[in-house]
Amino acid sequence: MQMNDQRDIKAPRSEVWAALLSADVLKDCVPGAQEVTGSPEDGFEATVVQKVGPVKATFKGQVTLTDMVEGESLTLSGEGKGGAAGFAKGEAKVRLEDIADGTRLIYDVEAKVGGKLAQLGSRLIDGFAKKMADQFFENFQNTVEGPDVENTEESAEADQAGAAGEESEKKGWLARLKG
Repeated sequence: MQMNDQRDIKAPRSEVWAALLSADVLKDCVPGAQEVTGSPEDGFEATVVQKVGPVKATFKGQVTLTDMVEGESLTLSGEGKGGAAGFAKGEAKVRLEDIADGTRLIYDVEAKVGGKLAQLGSRLIDGFAKKMADQFFENFQNTVEGPDVENTEESAEADQAGAAGEESEKKGWLARLKG
């Protein structure tokens, strides 16, 4: 199955790029992730628990980053084995573009499954794969932007009222790493 979409993230391109390369951010964003370790250079090891229809499985696998153009694009490729449930493979080509208030993240995803999972039928699998991709990129956007972006008008008013002359505190993943 193939799908593509885009997200506008209210953060500078350099911050979005750094988040794509962070094992901690990936763990926070991959639905069902129990553990993500490794580095962009060597790849990541992941353990993910998911339920697809009646089949619940723990997938153990690798994610590799290839075709990396610093700050512009990369390809995330992953393969996980879920024992008797089968396997899942996926690839996401990600591009970043500057926009007026942040970064546009554009992605093309291709996913394949085999084993018991494939027996569930393409409609169920395709719907699940789309939901997983959407959830990952929504989680990624929320993690990078931080909770203060949800109600931008209220946040802006509160920041102006409470921070006379001070820079408002960034509450995204980068601030949590530094703090």
